[in-house]
Amino acid sequence: MEQRFADVAAEGRPVLVTYFMGGDPDFETSLAIMQALPKAGADVIELGVPFSDPMADGPAIQLAGQRALKAGQTLAKTLDLARRFRAEDQRTPIVLMGYYNPIYIYGVERFLDDAVEAGVDGLIVVDLPPEMDDELCIPALKKGISFVRLATPTTDDRRLPKVLENTSGFVYYVSMTGITGSSLPDPSLIAGAVARIKSHTQLPVCVGFGVKTAEHARVIGASADGVVVGTAIVNQIASSLTESGKATDATVPGVEALVRGLSAGVRAARLAAAE
Repeated sequence: MEQRFADVAAEGRPVLVTYFMGGDPDFETSLAIMQALPKAGADVIELGVPFSDPMADGPAIQLAGQRALKAGQTLAKTLDLARRFRAEDQRTPIVLMGYYNPIYIYGVERFLDDAVEAGVDGLIVVDLPPEMDDELCIPALKKGISFVRLATPTTDDRRLPKVLENTSGFVYYVSMTGITGSSLPDPSLIAGAVARIKSHTQLPVCVGFGVKTAEHARVIGASADGVVVGTAIVNQIASSLTESGKATDATVPGVEALVRGLSAGVRAARLAAAE
């Protein structure tokens, strides 16, 4: 993870972090999507773990999770996605994103051992606050897995040091209050928030929630170390499916085309900022 951020920073641009739901609409199609992401320009992959009660996710990602669960996706199969991906790509960082319940049921030590073996580099577990770091964060760090923390517009300067205390990999700035897939907020507010977070940490700051287009990626990338795109990719997948939710010949190429555009946006970001 650190190497990827350093390499991209040396290019003078932000990283493109792409999210998709593991197992949506089925295991093999989601593996093909995962394999296509780096080739289309993604720098870091967030691999979603489907869960039946995803409190932070908007309708699009909730539906993706339901499709994945219906197709038989589990945490073990999501780890297998990472493992299969790693057989061909040893360089692209993989961050598992989800909720604590499936990990708790799986068993923390077993999960971490299997995650390391599968080639997972980081975790985002949205319902574990810093006060519960002993549950998963500290054990993950001891295994060499980064624990990426979320910061929000309501994370003030008193709270921020606690949030950042055991954060590693990068800081994920949620650019609005609410659920995934909402509208993009004022870019000037994002720039100020990123600067405030960076005054507390040396970690890269990536911005997500609301980024849908190459232009969004360019604007956000002018102030952030990374741009996170999730709902737009999940929507692209959904739009390509049959009425019964099955993949079509357009599913993987549609994601590739979207990510190529987003990649062009982040690659123009620093250039735009310097003009």
